Amino acid sequence: MNKSKAKLKTLLHICCAPDATAVFERLKPEYEVIGFFHNPNIFPEAEYKKRLEQVELIVRKLKFELVVPGYAPEEWENAVKGLEAEPEKGKRCDVCFRFNLEATAKKAISMGIPFFTTTLTISPHKKTEMIFKAGRDAALKYSIKFLEFDFKKKDGFKHSLELSREMNLYRQSYCGCRYSM
Repeated sequence: MNKSKAKLKTLLHICCAPDATAVFERLKPEYEVIGFFHNPNIFPEAEYKKRLEQVELIVRKLKFELVVPGYAPEEWENAVKGLEAEPEKGKRCDVCFRFNLEATAKKAISMGIPFFTTTLTISPHKKTEMIFKAGRDAALKYSIKFLEFDFKKKDGFKHSLELSREMNLYRQSYCGCRYSM
């Protein structure tokens, strides 16, 4: 009898559908991926709903589970209070990454999932080391393993663009928060 190796579960923080396409594809051979759409930073609510609809579309196409905790922008606004004027890739982004990755780590623990990671590193517009640091800190704080994948490598971002076109996905023109508009 041929016993196949069981896949390790990982909770994948998903910021948007286009970024999740290539990331899911890369993780799937080794991991059982559960998506986590935690994005209270997205503004306005109509944009949040549009991005969520697109994520739900790829979940059906790629066939993986999705957890959506709900939209609570006031929690994110409180976290970044005083950082509204910060430039992109600055302190506000660092707090945002930490906010979302801590939520992902806590959710993974509550679901009994040993690993977590994020689609955020596929973007060439974000500081990967800042994301890795936020993930490592959340992992240390909650005693869980953060998978440090720089998904933009090996043409990851380019591949996400190709998959997005193939799937006819909405591709947003800004990070998501009101201050990046």
